[in-house]
Amino acid sequence: MFGFIIRCFLTAGLLFSTVALFYSGYWGWGITLIFPTAIVIFSFFRNEQMVLALNAMRTGDTDKAKARINKITAPQFLPKKQHAYVLFLKAVLNTQELGFTKSENLLRKAIDMGLRTAQDNAVARMHLAGICAQTGRKKEATTLLAEAKKLDASGMMKEQINQMQGQLRATPSKNQMRMAQMMGGRRKTPRR
Repeated sequence: MFGFIIRCFLTAGLLFSTVALFYSGYWGWGITLIFPTAIVIFSFFRNEQMVLALNAMRTGDTDKAKARINKITAPQFLPKKQHAYVLFLKAVLNTQELGFTKSENLLRKAIDMGLRTAQDNAVARMHLAGICAQTGRKKEATTLLAEAKKLDASGMMKEQINQMQGQLRATPSKNQMRMAQMMGGRRKTPRR
């Protein structure tokens, strides 16, 4: 919030200075100040921490991306699409710290707000399917993986989706896990 206030004052000052320079006849300095003013105004529409986090994710440095995305404390003040990406990245990068329930809620909220590309939607659904599979909701995980497969037009995640589908076929259902817990686990048959 403090950075937003500073950015507002900086924008107002730069706009006033640019207009004053043009009005007083210093055209060269006025044109020169247009560029910094445009950069500061552009920062209202693109959060610098999110841009740096996405760049760190692209290079494979997840620790740096996690540190950058956790610096964004008030994503509700960002535009809707950026808010969705902040929630998406927080859920994906902080699954261990947040837990499955909180990560699932963040991913669902990000999907509802709307991620920009189909690839990002596929990744979000695949992560959501993984959370559903680990919490024992096999049917929901299967439908989410089918949606992710449809959204993955380029086929970049084909291998991961097929691997997750194979793991889902091998895992027992929620009812089977409940029955095993009631029976005291799997009983070993004696050797003959």
